[in-house]
Amino acid sequence: MVISADALVTYDSYTDTRGPRIVARGATADSGRALASLDRIARMGVGTLLPGHDEPWRGGAGRAMGDARQVGTL
Repeated sequence: MVISADALVTYDSYTDTRGPRIVARGATADSGRALASLDRIARMGVGTLLPGHDEPWRGGAGRAMGDARQVGTL
């Protein structure tokens, strides 16, 4: 288990969508750094992430990071 805080959120209040993603560009100073943080979290191989917004993600760090990268920086 890892506390990902705002490095990864599972609810985006700007777009009212759920699922792993980084914080919207308008709410973070450095989207590139956020994506780099996701890489480090993914390498941990943990199963549960505790995001800054919404419920815990139990689908694994690798899947969460892949989903977040697919969504990209909005």
